[in-house]
Amino acid sequence: MSKQKRKPNVHGTAAPVRASGYGDSGASGTRRALKGFRVSSGSAQRDIDDNNYTLRNRARALYMGAPIATSAVRTARTNVVGTGVVPRPRIDREYLRMDDAAADAWQDAARREFALWAEDRIACDALGLNDFYELQQLIMQSQLMSGDVFALIKHRKASPMRPYTLRLHIIEADRVSTPAMMGVPVASSTEGRNPDNGNAIYDGVEVDSTGRAVAYHICNGYPQEYYREPLQWTRVQAFGKKTGQPNILHIMEAERPDQYRGVSMLAQAIEPLLQTRRYTQAELDAAIVQASFSAFVKVENPIDNPWNEVGGGEGTDGDYASSEPNEYELAPGTINYMEPGEDVTFANPAHPNAGFDVFMRAMAEQIGAAVEIPADLLLKSFNSSYSASRAALMEAWKGFKMRRSWLVSDFCQPVWELFLTEAVASGRISAPGFFADPLIRRAYTSCEWIGPSAGQLDPTKEINAELSAIEAGITTREAAAVRINGSDWDSNVRRLARENQALADAVPTTDLTKEGENAQTIPTE
Repeated sequence: MSKQKRKPNVHGTAAPVRASGYGDSGASGTRRALKGFRVSSGSAQRDIDDNNYTLRNRARALYMGAPIATSAVRTARTNVVGTGVVPRPRIDREYLRMDDAAADAWQDAARREFALWAEDRIACDALGLNDFYELQQLIMQSQLMSGDVFALIKHRKASPMRPYTLRLHIIEADRVSTPAMMGVPVASSTEGRNPDNGNAIYDGVEVDSTGRAVAYHICNGYPQEYYREPLQWTRVQAFGKKTGQPNILHIMEAERPDQYRGVSMLAQAIEPLLQTRRYTQAELDAAIVQASFSAFVKVENPIDNPWNEVGGGEGTDGDYASSEPNEYELAPGTINYMEPGEDVTFANPAHPNAGFDVFMRAMAEQIGAAVEIPADLLLKSFNSSYSASRAALMEAWKGFKMRRSWLVSDFCQPVWELFLTEAVASGRISAPGFFADPLIRRAYTSCEWIGPSAGQLDPTKEINAELSAIEAGITTREAAAVRINGSDWDSNVRRLARENQALADAVPTTDLTKEGENAQTIPTE
């Protein structure tokens, strides 16, 4: 590459070349604020896979030990999944040429069959621990902490009470890894090659020459732990050769092209989360020290007095005294005897810090912005106005709905299709043409997934707004029922009809007309 020639200036010396575009702003190497800001970025594998082991460990440690991190993960899990994202079959009745009555009957039958499998943890979970909706919670929480999670498709022998063979085995992110040489894994080494076909392996995900994920390598244990049995990896093809059905489901959120492994939701906030935990602990420790009323007794003649003993030893309700000769203890009402010549000096900091709440709120706002959960919701502290709180909740729900769509796309809908395939193949559900035409199969497997609603800060205002939107033709009653409480409008109508009929049968009424209005009177004894 040839160097750019400098043009001589009026004094006959070479004029410096001026930076242009981003070279004079964000990419500048001469501005004082950016001189030391020298970074490099590589492929998704270099930037993500090589650091994922550390990110996962730190994210899990913060989830277990930092309340704000715990809140971030659990708030997202509860709002995305809640008690479960429930299927509502919506078959393409026009394409299938089914009238409304036949379509409703087929959908009811499909939901009933799915409930038989999904609500039975023995029939659903390969480990027999969780039903389908509890598996959703587990998957969501694991994906948020670890970046991704896997669902291995297994089959067990059917029985009269459990007619379906489909089972789901949830695999944590760590167990999908690149096979190690001689069974000794290295955390910093995530790339490898399949010796049988030459395919590249990126952190356990095998890809062919076109970059398509074709297989996953699952370890029989956690690669960084020590086991008596040697570690072994099993290669699982992404899709069956004969059926084309998935053998394993990969639930992740991609943030870069050519990315094969996910990143924890907490990754971008790990440093501030750690520092806020340390700051909180420091303030807590300082407050405890300040609240401790302790006395130190200095003696000239140590013969008649014990040294370094804390008042209130065995036989009291407090902690036992330490017998270490050089250990002093601080606790409310304790007395320490000191050796001759010893002295204790205390600093007198102003704790708790008066700005602690303001600072932590500011940090929560930054962390909340990174994880797409406003500080009000992250801290479960709603002290703002109705408009501000509702705006925060609506902003959070944009992220929750997006995460729910990923969960449905990566896990719920594929499982629904696998279940229907077995149900139709076994004859428990009738679906003519299901295996003959992909369009017919798609028409039968079309499904809507309903999760928890956003809730209401002011039910009166929000329900009135929905009623106005329905009257204006902007929305439907079905959509409003989903938004308000996540219910099924068709089921609501049928249930209300039964309730109204039962109420009418139980309480006879007499209609009286007065001034054009209908009034009801209930006779009393």
